[in-house]
Amino acid sequence: MSQQPTTYAQTGVDYSAMDPVKVLAQKSALSTAPNLNAFGASEVSASRGESAYVWEDGDCYRALVIEGLGTKNLVADAMRKVTGKTYYDALAQDTVAMIVNDLIVVGALPQVVNAYFALGDGAWMNDRERAGDLVTGWAAACNAIGATWGGGETPALKGIINPETIDLGGSAVGVINPKERLVLGDKLAAGDAIILVESSGIHANGISFVRHLYEENPELYATKLPNGTLFGEAILTPTHLYVSLVRSVLEAGIVPHYMVNVTGHGWRKLMRANASFTYEIDHILPAQPEFLHMQKESGVDDAEMYGNFNMGVGFAFFVAPDQADEVIALAAANGVKAIRGGTVIPGEKQVVIKSKNITFSAETLEVR
Repeated sequence: MSQQPTTYAQTGVDYSAMDPVKVLAQKSALSTAPNLNAFGASEVSASRGESAYVWEDGDCYRALVIEGLGTKNLVADAMRKVTGKTYYDALAQDTVAMIVNDLIVVGALPQVVNAYFALGDGAWMNDRERAGDLVTGWAAACNAIGATWGGGETPALKGIINPETIDLGGSAVGVINPKERLVLGDKLAAGDAIILVESSGIHANGISFVRHLYEENPELYATKLPNGTLFGEAILTPTHLYVSLVRSVLEAGIVPHYMVNVTGHGWRKLMRANASFTYEIDHILPAQPEFLHMQKESGVDDAEMYGNFNMGVGFAFFVAPDQADEVIALAAANGVKAIRGGTVIPGEKQVVIKSKNITFSAETLEVR
């Protein structure tokens, strides 16, 4: 364990520095909105600050997202020396999931996914096994969500990216049709049920924290967890794709009052909607062993963990209370566990995780 508790900000991911710039970018981008009018389209201004940008296009809405994987591939490169596997098929799913799991929260279903593979040196592609796993994994992830891989870009950025690594990212366009499926939080109401859906592990958020621990303890990735899995392999479990679940929910005629992809900012994301409510959590899903091991190694408290990582919950629905059981059943039919975790109640904007004695105030999530 670290001699001093390690915070996420100390690993180079400082939301207090990054979030204000995101807000500034949103304000600057707003000035460009009228340019859509030339195409007979118009933006849905309430989508600014959400995970996906939405505009009205005839008889439907369109949505757009761009996302990146982060540094999870560095864990894969280290683990390849241990197991001989490339893991780049899993990383491809991670990247696609990071993109489309943000897209679906506004009620959009992905149509086209584009790839961005930025290299430090084109020689990276000479490793055909690794490159092949990346390409086939990307196609498999697109097929799994019913989307087309439309295109991509593979710049070689010597001097910007380490020649031994690759920066993975991409974008997606989706459709919201019929328009009634648009989800922006305006329907959120006191009494709504909060449905927590399990994650497949750390997903692709918080890897800088993991790598910091690895730098302090190079044996970390090869450590066996209580379930017999190597810590490094547990970290490389691919991010769950929640598209089929959201599609099932929408096709069942349920229009969630809000949805959240639990990534950066952890459980603080549960209060991302503009509405001022208290999000009270009575029941939680268990965190996977890798989270518990990370916490043990770092010495950080529960608030730091739940404020930055998904801790076993990768997605959340906010629905009318009489629809909660149906959403939970649809999750089971899609192969993921979901529980009724809590309730939206009147009060100041905050997330209260009762079993952990944690309260996150609105001031800790300045991303709109």
